[in-house]
Amino acid sequence: MLKRFFAALFTLLAAAPVLAQTPLRVAAAADLEPVLPPILAQFEGRSGIHVEATYQASAVLTTQILNGAPFDLFLSADLSFPKRLIDAGVADAAGSANPSTPVTYAKGTLVLWERNDSHLSPPSLALLSDPNLKRLAIANPERAPYGRAAVAALTRLKLYDALKPRIVTAENIAQAAQFADSGNADAGLISLTSAMTPQLSSSGRYFVIPRDLYPPIEQGAVIVKASTQREAARKLLDFLLSAPVQQQLAKRGLTPVK
Repeated sequence: MLKRFFAALFTLLAAAPVLAQTPLRVAAAADLEPVLPPILAQFEGRSGIHVEATYQASAVLTTQILNGAPFDLFLSADLSFPKRLIDAGVADAAGSANPSTPVTYAKGTLVLWERNDSHLSPPSLALLSDPNLKRLAIANPERAPYGRAAVAALTRLKLYDALKPRIVTAENIAQAAQFADSGNADAGLISLTSAMTPQLSSSGRYFVIPRDLYPPIEQGAVIVKASTQREAARKLLDFLLSAPVQQQLAKRGLTPVK
């Protein structure tokens, strides 16, 4: 009986490190959903650190972290939401030159996307003035940085008031792309990362909105102070900022910062 007891105890002790291993939890902006999975797989293969990502609008993730959600790293689609977490004392840019400022890991691009089978003219600024454009999808500007960029661009073009009744508001940029792709909208102001996915690349075409029409979409990262895996979170952030990964981001629709 003692032999069986010690054998069982040895088995439990041997398995303890595996059972105790907690995945690194990443709160990621919705525009990263087409981009991040293969990069996280590479990171896991090299580091042995398992990563689980949750994709939502940046504002939604910010609220969840403020309410105690057990995330370790926050990858926002802008700087304002992670800065809010820093100001609230729940996050920092640990390991950076200035831990009170989010780390910019990439920059986003706003595009106008339209299906190939659309009866409207090809995507351009002129399309936004077309009276036949009945429904235009954008992300919620109160929750998603790309939504704010869309409103800023339309306002700069003096088209927002005219288009406002025709705007279809999505929860996040991924849903805005889905609305346009599914036909629930005639076109969408979406992220380049969404437009470059295999699905949207085959079903539609896009026009890059001039960058001077909206504030820069600088995508920032912070580490959650309550995290028990701050070192692992820092390793992942360093990996994102490495030259090879920055090149991968560029191929998937984000502008590198290095």
